[in-house]
Amino acid sequence: MKIAMTPARLGSQRLKKKNLAPLAGVELVRRAVRRCKAADCFDAIYINSESNLFRPIAEEEGVLFHKRAEALASNTATSEDFVAEFMESHPCDRLYQVHSIAPLVPAREIAAFSQFVKTSGADTVLSCVEEQIECAYQGAPVNFSLTEKTNSQDLIPIQRITWSLTAWTPAIFLAAKERGECATYAGKVAYYALDRPSGIIIKVQEDLDMAEALLAQLGDGPQYGGGK
Repeated sequence: MKIAMTPARLGSQRLKKKNLAPLAGVELVRRAVRRCKAADCFDAIYINSESNLFRPIAEEEGVLFHKRAEALASNTATSEDFVAEFMESHPCDRLYQVHSIAPLVPAREIAAFSQFVKTSGADTVLSCVEEQIECAYQGAPVNFSLTEKTNSQDLIPIQRITWSLTAWTPAIFLAAKERGECATYAGKVAYYALDRPSGIIIKVQEDLDMAEALLAQLGDGPQYGGGK
């Protein structure tokens, strides 16, 4: 069984009530579940929140609602905690996290990601954007050398994790957490490259404004959760 879960914490520090923020008039969380439905590859779709404000949205969109404990929505709670609690409450073969704050991942990309997960043989699959440009970390080159100039197209891309889409095998995740290990990256890990718009994450108002401008160019519709 494959379950899609969209986390939707009510509180957020940088953009208030971020998951309820409208993008072209449609809330981010509503867009996420509509895209999951349009992808047509999941056995069940859930909104996962500590707030009952999201329950009517789930009902209106014909998906399920999971009420997590308030403690799992605090600023100190980790994603591993609420993901594990969801897995324990809803046993499945694969859990897909489809983030509402990555609204420019189209439904076709969600379906393609699901197919990749199926064939990858990986226990954890992380979405990323490949940055094929010179990158440094703490002042040191990562994918280029200071002793020679390499054309950008010849560089090895850096894989920037976006968290737009994530997939886990719950049995592997929960076993790692039980052992006190990092469950987020448990087992065999694979990476799935998204296009650049799909890697845009909404953290602040500027991100939302940029997504709105891009969506106008891309053409809003069911692929992006703008229509039913």
